[in-house]
Amino acid sequence: MRYLRYAFLAILAIGLVTVAMANRDPVTLRLASDDIAALVGLSATITLPLFLVIFAGILVGVLVGFVWEWFREHKHRAELAVQRREKERLQKEVGRLRVAEPEPDDEVLALLERTG
Repeated sequence: MRYLRYAFLAILAIGLVTVAMANRDPVTLRLASDDIAALVGLSATITLPLFLVIFAGILVGVLVGFVWEWFREHKHRAELAVQRREKERLQKEVGRLRVAEPEPDDEVLALLERTG
């Protein structure tokens, strides 16, 4: 199984290097279109190789997916925490009840239980 993982990672690395080498041309990213930038007075631009833009887009998409799932699964984690606390409380109660000997109502039954 380890070799399959290494083979997959090697193929992935070769694919990423191939994409990076094929997309080395610089591109200019603008914060807003020219009309909006002139209106607001903000014309932030940056020039990067295209492969960095592609990889950053993939990374941002993965991070957004992780955050989305983390929020979506919050109710399940909260319910699990409630159930865990309830389980611990019940285990303590069962342990306490096993240790405590009930006082018998009848003295004859108490004698029989002690001898038996």
